[in-house]
Amino acid sequence: MKLCILDNDILEGHLHETYSSFGALFIRLFEGVGVDWTMDVFNTQHGQYPASFDTYDAVLLTGSRADSFSDEPWVVELRRQVTALLQSGKKMVGVCFGHQLIALCMGAPVGRAPQGWGAGRMTYDWHRPDLPHQADRTQIALLASHQDQVLELPPGATLVASSDFCPVAAFTVGDAVFCIQPHPEFEESLSAHLIDKRRDMLGEEKYQASRASLEHGHEGEDVARMVVAFLEGTRPAP
Repeated sequence: MKLCILDNDILEGHLHETYSSFGALFIRLFEGVGVDWTMDVFNTQHGQYPASFDTYDAVLLTGSRADSFSDEPWVVELRRQVTALLQSGKKMVGVCFGHQLIALCMGAPVGRAPQGWGAGRMTYDWHRPDLPHQADRTQIALLASHQDQVLELPPGATLVASSDFCPVAAFTVGDAVFCIQPHPEFEESLSAHLIDKRRDMLGEEKYQASRASLEHGHEGEDVARMVVAFLEGTRPAP
């Protein structure tokens, strides 16, 4: 399996020293669940793309501080590239900003979450027990960090996860696209750093609740195993 990771942000300072990049976090996540893939990272803010996507089995879009509906030139170019990938039927995974951008390219509205920032460990209802390794799942807990979200399910998509806070938290398009708003690749320490950074924006009550939520862990590796099977086109043995 050969995975192209389109990294849509540039980590700086402490975050860069500790985690290197969002792309590196995904490599660590997938290697942690036992994959032996070739994974190449391209930074879209620097205008980096593979010479051809044809050499890759799948493409993953990371999160970003940017808005998926931004008119920044690099975001406009990313939307152009993703639209072409969707038309080609390439297998794709989108996380947070990537989730939003793919939905936007499919025609769904994306904008600021009316409830404000989503931060810390959040729980979602799970609607797809038919997906790999999810037979008994009804809920999932993951780490979130977003002020934008997909406001309506894209045409032709199937809802995977939802909550009152984030009604379109994850979706699939056939066997080709899987998108999710929260971050399976996040670690509690990274989430804590972002919550601390946004303390004033969150307000003290949400800050304290978001910080305390991190004590309960998350299920990012479960999502990673599902994504691996989804991309490889495999199903668990009965």
